[in-house]
Amino acid sequence: MIRYLDFENDLEKIEDLINKLDINKQNYKSEKEKLLDKKNNLLKKIYSNLTAWEKVQVARHSNRPHTKDYINLIFENIVYLHGDKKFADDSAILGCLGDISGQSVMIIGTEKGDSMESRIKHNFGMAKPEGYRKAQRLMNIADKYNLPIITFVDTAGAFPGKDAEERGQSESIASSIQTSLKISSPIISIIIGEGGSGGAIALATADKVLMFEHSIYSVISPEGCASILWRSNDYVQKAAENLKLTAQDCLKNNIIDTIVKEVDGGAHRFPEKQSIILKKAIIDAIDSLSSLEANTRLKLRNEKFLNMTSEI
Repeated sequence: MIRYLDFENDLEKIEDLINKLDINKQNYKSEKEKLLDKKNNLLKKIYSNLTAWEKVQVARHSNRPHTKDYINLIFENIVYLHGDKKFADDSAILGCLGDISGQSVMIIGTEKGDSMESRIKHNFGMAKPEGYRKAQRLMNIADKYNLPIITFVDTAGAFPGKDAEERGQSESIASSIQTSLKISSPIISIIIGEGGSGGAIALATADKVLMFEHSIYSVISPEGCASILWRSNDYVQKAAENLKLTAQDCLKNNIIDTIVKEVDGGAHRFPEKQSIILKKAIIDAIDSLSSLEANTRLKLRNEKFLNMTSEI
């Protein structure tokens, strides 16, 4: 069952009316069709004009598909790979081999989990150093066999705990970025939910950065920004607007390359339909990158991120 957000009250009312229709009435079918049409039109209207804060809520929706969902919906012949071969296997980052349209690829992504048990297992998508070192290991394997790398980003940020810092959290993130800038395999990154701070950049240093229409990507959360600048959580909406964290803002500022359109009502309502749209976008990105020579691709990737830092 879909959880309705604050700005979806009218949608919830229509859904209640649909559920209360008497199936035995003669005009049941026509009444239901009218209400469904009304609901679909309202979905289009609401989701075509979301504010930055509303997009934050959509990006964090508990029903929003995660990395594991897209792996299962898009790829075939999946073989999971584990561990950094130095300390442990971090479940916050998933890694596997898979096929897409006959092309073998390496898949790496942050996983939040979809139940309390799985969220604890995956540490709510907040990776530790061993997670980023696992990502580096898998990137190097992909580079050795010239496999395209697909990364899925959905994290509030890297885990900020004492144990992670003691094991070199910032170094592991920096090394992941460095690895991404050195290897010659094509890299395609998709921000499917939250893209938070360095924890996201570690997996989003790519030739092509795709971003879902209602995802967010920023250096800090709106709550964190509000607590620092205004010392109050009452300013989270203002912070969301000022952070320019929407896909539209990121495209305008050349932070991402492509916006992946979401189905009306958001990916959390229609994950199967969304996976079809995403699969085509991934295949198109692989095809465009495969046409470039490795040295050219690597040069363009480095120039892209060097230009970003020079503009800051």
